[in-house]
Amino acid sequence: MSGEADIETRRKRLLYRSIYRGNKENDILLGQFARAHIGSFGSSELDQYERLLDTGDNDIFDWVSGKADVPAEADTPVLRLVMAFRVSFQ
Repeated sequence: MSGEADIETRRKRLLYRSIYRGNKENDILLGQFARAHIGSFGSSELDQYERLLDTGDNDIFDWVSGKADVPAEADTPVLRLVMAFRVSFQ
């Protein structure tokens, strides 16, 4: 499998994980975010996003909603993109 095919498979897997998390709020946020951004992510951004998806739903929700401070080890450019992302309910 070529490098580009590998990255495309990885993007699809991460998109699926974004949409079907089990927490409705995060399903919506991360699903829309992934649809909007994941296609332009390179390997480094995909690594950051994958680490974010390995984080618990409550932590992600608390960070994005401002209920908790983001720990230094989780503070990545991709998380900042997620935090700046606005969900569309149209």
